[in-house]
Amino acid sequence: MKLTGERPIEGETPDSLLALHAAGYREVRARLGPGRLLDVGCGLGDESVGFTSSDRSVVGVDYDPATAAAAVRAHGRSGLEAVCGDGSRLGLRDGAFDAVCSSHLIEHFVDPELHVREVSRVLADDGTAFFLTPNAPADFENPYHVYLFTPEDLRATLRRHFGSVEVLGLDANETAKADFEQRRAMADRLLRLDPLGLRHRLPRQAFVWLHATGRRLAYRYTSTSQTGGSSGITEADFATTDSIDETTLVLFAVCRQPLD
Repeated sequence: MKLTGERPIEGETPDSLLALHAAGYREVRARLGPGRLLDVGCGLGDESVGFTSSDRSVVGVDYDPATAAAAVRAHGRSGLEAVCGDGSRLGLRDGAFDAVCSSHLIEHFVDPELHVREVSRVLADDGTAFFLTPNAPADFENPYHVYLFTPEDLRATLRRHFGSVEVLGLDANETAKADFEQRRAMADRLLRLDPLGLRHRLPRQAFVWLHATGRRLAYRYTSTSQTGGSSGITEADFATTDSIDETTLVLFAVCRQPLD
């Protein structure tokens, strides 16, 4: 799978990012019961497979056919099913799932309302949906993130499709936050090479290519200290919090009572 910086890849993606994603899935698992779970944006299924259990079946959805197929090859024997699909138009029946997970996906939709509506539609009346997304003030510049949320924006969007919405923060301790700040400082130095913002005038495809190339180079130069476990950062360095400020890394929403 090609490294763009968006899909977490063991040994390539910085430890802190992998740990942040893992902590989000951990928090979802802690709130799950038995039944059928849908993981929208499952990627290679490395985290999705952790939802499987003797009393829970898991279906993953990824927009890329090759990635969905790779998830089945890697984790099919462990009980993970995966299909190719669009998160804004899920080819699944109404109320089919007892839980739905949307981890770091909603920010990729130009119109995220379509994604939220689909999650609400496929969720059972007594089910629970989970949305994880970067907190807008804390996010790095990223052309793949086309719609960023503040806590208030996310809560308002979700309340149009769910009767019950709780928005928490998922944040890091000082050690992990320092790692994020180190990469943010590196990104700021690179952005200062374009003081006129000419990158934003490029065709979108060119801007995305430039960003992905920059990430690959940055990851290569930081690989010895920030990837492959060298940093020592794990999911234990992250926890949910009721207190959200501009430095909180991720928003973690728990939604019930689907309205669609």
